[in-house]
Amino acid sequence: MAGSISQFKSSFSTDVARPNRFDVIVPVPIGLVPYIGLVRRLNLRCEAAELPGRTIATTNMKIYGVEEKFPYMTSYSDISLTFIVGDDMREKKLFDAWLNWINPSYSYDIKYKADYTAIIRINQYDVTNKNTYSVDLMDAFPVAVNPLSLDWQSDGYHKLTVTFAYTNWRNNSLENLTMEFLENQIYQNIPPILPSTLGTDSIPVDQATELLSTSTTSPQLEAVADYSTDQGPPITSVTTIAQ
Repeated sequence: MAGSISQFKSSFSTDVARPNRFDVIVPVPIGLVPYIGLVRRLNLRCEAAELPGRTIATTNMKIYGVEEKFPYMTSYSDISLTFIVGDDMREKKLFDAWLNWINPSYSYDIKYKADYTAIIRINQYDVTNKNTYSVDLMDAFPVAVNPLSLDWQSDGYHKLTVTFAYTNWRNNSLENLTMEFLENQIYQNIPPILPSTLGTDSIPVDQATELLSTSTTSPQLEAVADYSTDQGPPITSVTTIAQ
């Protein structure tokens, strides 16, 4: 191990994160009105959960020299939540109803996504019960409800595992929200310009339009002006091509 024992010990200025200090808030779609009162019970009876991950898919490309990886897509894996089932089987009834609400067995017509999704929140707490990490699963809905085994020799209790899909997840930490706010402000306040790899000068669009009316306008500048008027967002400057 690099470093001394004292350095290793000093790295633990706080306690370690415990996987058993969490809770999950699972709201139900408005269409499942009879089960809305079950939300608090689900919050207390979720005994196993997962903090979601994220994967960036890459493709290999060789521009010059060695081959490099470039990202092109983000994907999110489904997560599973496990609930303690009460003697009235309300947890099982809820998720049976939720699946049937998505795809009714009497018609098998899929409902609109906005009608059957919810925002699921997963909270991680420290040893003092302070919320230290929180994520929202956006547009979450159940895609699988595991079977429950029945056995005369078993004296345990039912645990219902439900798998959820979701569009993406959001980190609710103050640091992440601050970064998102700053990034949005930067993009909103910087006017869009045409990227330049060959150009040497940038000129305003109104000047470029005036140049287009002259006989000396280059084909490259015409192409740039066409882009600014017919495609994409407004461009406040145009890059001229080095001749």
